[in-house]
Amino acid sequence: MPTLDDVYRKFGETAEAAQLLETELGNMLLAARASVEDLFGNSDRTRAADILQAIDKQTLGQLLKNLKGNYPSLDDVESFLWNALQERNRLQHSFYRQHNFRRNSDEGRILMLNDLEAIHHTLLGAYKAILLLSGVDIEAIATSPTSPPTRHVPI
Repeated sequence: MPTLDDVYRKFGETAEAAQLLETELGNMLLAARASVEDLFGNSDRTRAADILQAIDKQTLGQLLKNLKGNYPSLDDVESFLWNALQERNRLQHSFYRQHNFRRNSDEGRILMLNDLEAIHHTLLGAYKAILLLSGVDIEAIATSPTSPPTRHVPI
C-alpha cells in the first residue's frame, strides 16, 4: 500500500514537470524577444538580462498568452497547453484541499497517487510537445544507443 511519503514524492515529481514546462516556455519567449530586438547580433547584455528578468516573473498562464503571437506552431498544441495550465494550477492551489482526509487511508492515498499520475502525464506530455516544437525529441534522445549519459556535470 502507498505511504504518505509516496504521495509526497509523486507530488514533487509532478511539480518538477510543471517547472520544466514553465522553463521551456520561458526559453521560447526569451528567444522570440531576443530575435525581435536583434540581441543575437549584438551584445546588449543589460537588455537581455532585463528581458529575462521580466520573463522570470511571469506565471505559466502569462507565458502562454505572451507566446501566442510569437509561435504560430503553438496553435497545434494550444488546447493541450491550456489543459496543462489548469492541471498545474490544480496541483499547486487545490490538490491537498481537494483530497483532504484521503491522505489518512490506503484507499485514499491510492486515489491521490492516481490523480498525481494523471496530472504528471498531462504536464510531461505538454513539456514533450513544446520540446518537439523547439526541435528536441526527448524520447528519441532517451532511447538512442549513442545518447550521452544523464548525469550531473559541475558548472
